[in-house]
Amino acid sequence: MNAIEKALWFIESHFASEITLEDLAKAGGVSRFHITRAFGAATGYSVMRYLRGRRLSEAARALSNGAPGILSVALDAGYGSHEAFTRAFRDQFGVTPETIRTQGHLRKIELVDPIKIAETLPITLEPPRFVNGKRLLIAGLGERYTCETSAAIPSQWQRFLPYLGQVPTQLGGTAYGVRCNSDDAGNFDYVCGVEVKDFSKLPPDLSRVRIAEQRYAIFRQRSHIATVRSTWNAIWNNWLPESGCAAVDAPDFECYGEDFDSATGAGGFEIWMPIKTCSKSQ
Repeated sequence: MNAIEKALWFIESHFASEITLEDLAKAGGVSRFHITRAFGAATGYSVMRYLRGRRLSEAARALSNGAPGILSVALDAGYGSHEAFTRAFRDQFGVTPETIRTQGHLRKIELVDPIKIAETLPITLEPPRFVNGKRLLIAGLGERYTCETSAAIPSQWQRFLPYLGQVPTQLGGTAYGVRCNSDDAGNFDYVCGVEVKDFSKLPPDLSRVRIAEQRYAIFRQRSHIATVRSTWNAIWNNWLPESGCAAVDAPDFECYGEDFDSATGAGGFEIWMPIKTCSKSQ
């Protein structure tokens, strides 16, 4: 059982208790940073939003089945007051708990069902190579995402394509998809960009990312770009736990070289994972 399966089991088994990100990391045997990134890669949800969604979905089921009191349902869902529960419930579903109990059905709300981790798409990784990466300056279009909204990243790339070759002081033809500024809630910045010599001549609509010198494990993926999420999932949830390496809380990125065809998504790509010194010789 990997860290994500352990975290999912813990969530399903402890609805009525207060659960923190630290609790879930401990249950999975990994760090807070690891559980946040790995859970998002495996499921498409931020771990704490998934926890909230599961609690409120089970509460909604109880209410639609005629639960006698809203406060008791709130307490069972881990909320300390009727008011806090009602606010969270309305934020999640757009209606109040009273509405669901009165109507007696769930047809107009979207529940968060339990995730079956085995349903995620498997991917085969080639053995990575290890390098000491140089300092990079990346300039491009940036957006802030959650795990749930990250499906919009391909459209961000479409907006960036006209900038290729036009960014002041651009170096080379490689494009970078940089993920940075992650937080415990699963939010992160994603920048579609290119390497530049300096930031001095950039227009104000372009974002800037400084990437320090860092040790990386580099994964070459020869499949279609549609496999990028599955590749990240395999890195976080298969390779990393077995590698003896530890991830660094630093920008990681995808590289799209000259062989990549942005029109078809073919040609392959690389993923650069920042790592600490490994227990095994790398």
